[in-house]
Amino acid sequence: MRIIRVKNYEELSRAAANIISAQVILKPDCVLGLATGSSPVGTYQQLIKWYQKGDLDFSHVTSVNLDEYVGLNPDHDQSYHYFMHHNLFDSINIHPEKINLPDGCAKDMAAECRRYDTLLRTLGVDLQLLGLGNNGHIGFNEPDEEFSKGTHVVTLTESTLEANKRFFESIDDVPKTAISMGTYDIMQAKRVLMVASGKAKAEAVKAAFFGPITPHMPASILQFHKDFTLVADEDALSLL
Repeated sequence: MRIIRVKNYEELSRAAANIISAQVILKPDCVLGLATGSSPVGTYQQLIKWYQKGDLDFSHVTSVNLDEYVGLNPDHDQSYHYFMHHNLFDSINIHPEKINLPDGCAKDMAAECRRYDTLLRTLGVDLQLLGLGNNGHIGFNEPDEEFSKGTHVVTLTESTLEANKRFFESIDDVPKTAISMGTYDIMQAKRVLMVASGKAKAEAVKAAFFGPITPHMPASILQFHKDFTLVADEDALSLL
């Protein structure tokens, strides 16, 4: 495990974008696992700037996303499909057919989970980007009695609903379930990069990476990953 300590969110975003851009330059046809939420937005903005300068080419890149809300149409402004297009895809030259997200509106969710797992294992992820939930969740893998394996439907915890309600008119509008890669899927990535910013993440950072490995703190499984990098600002590391 490597920890890159930075001063603030701006430096965090640049450091994470440096790692992702190096992956794209060294392997132009790489598979990038991507995340949503507020943490990676600055990273995506930096990647867009470098693309617009001509420093990056995403034309051969394939993307796979961690998760999606169940029941939100892709055009809904809070769907992760919308988020990714708004914050990254629409501003770079990635080919639409190389963009992959789980289908939160699939009629048969069990079949969709199997389809996405097959896709992940066929492609193989070169670098997986993650954020960190306040309760230690990665993707939508919530605290549980055991680590999840494959792609699955998750019932979101109250703390996750509370954290995400700022994006909706009220907490009642936040979808109660989501489809997510499992922790097994995440651990199969060749490299994992996590970004964590702010004092609200300090408890989770300390528990996940300096505490016991337990499914009650899903991110703790990353202590076992052979190539894991945490980029965190001073506030997120303030309890270490």
